[in-house]
Amino acid sequence: MKPEINICIVIPCYNEGKRLAVEAFHSFFSESPQVLVCFVNDGSVDDTQRLLEKIQLSHPYQVEVVLYSNNVGKAEAVRRGSQHCNSRYDHAHIAYLDADLATSLQDCLKLQEYLQPPIEFCFGSRIRLLGTFIKRKKRRWLLGRVIATIISQMLRINVYDTQCGCKLFSKALSKELFQEEFISKWLFDVELFFRMITLYGMEGALPKMLEVPLRRWIDGDVSSVKVSYIFTLWLDLYQIHKTYSARAFKNSSLNTG
Repeated sequence: MKPEINICIVIPCYNEGKRLAVEAFHSFFSESPQVLVCFVNDGSVDDTQRLLEKIQLSHPYQVEVVLYSNNVGKAEAVRRGSQHCNSRYDHAHIAYLDADLATSLQDCLKLQEYLQPPIEFCFGSRIRLLGTFIKRKKRRWLLGRVIATIISQMLRINVYDTQCGCKLFSKALSKELFQEEFISKWLFDVELFFRMITLYGMEGALPKMLEVPLRRWIDGDVSSVKVSYIFTLWLDLYQIHKTYSARAFKNSSLNTG
């Protein structure tokens, strides 16, 4: 019998053949019949597609595999995966998660409990607190703190971790946030916050968002982000800030005109 889907989890995959935790997915599907996972194979050239099809064969009602022959980037893979799910399923919530399961599927699902009105956008935060296990490489953590501080100032909101790859939304909100292509392939998480503020204004957006400290997060050994991106991400941040600042100014002019 085909289960009723309550939440869809989009997982972008690019050459994940060596780190895809196949057994973890099998166990999760057996425990969580109301969850659908949409794998977006973003132009992988290894055996990722074979592994994804194997998972789908074992769980045909809980797995979707979307294949793109060319690499479109993480942002676009997540966006298209979200649109794919929203057009096919009658779910209440949608999330996206990294393929290495740095945040586990179970912990991602637990965050769904926070998606109660007025909260429509909930996201994990890799903050080290007593009783949590957050394992991050020191250089990534240092760079992440610098970027996070700058982003928080750009957004003018107190957010600790915009870049954690575990975010959940109401279906209705996700349709709005993922309608338009993103400027950046990797910093699209930042754009989501700007889009929230553009949609609802600062006062309207803040009550709809919630940052939740994760109990467990383990940094993967391999990152699909090239080291050279460290030097170009600042340009991405500049373009993002410039674009959404212009939109905010335009909206403000229309409201006061």
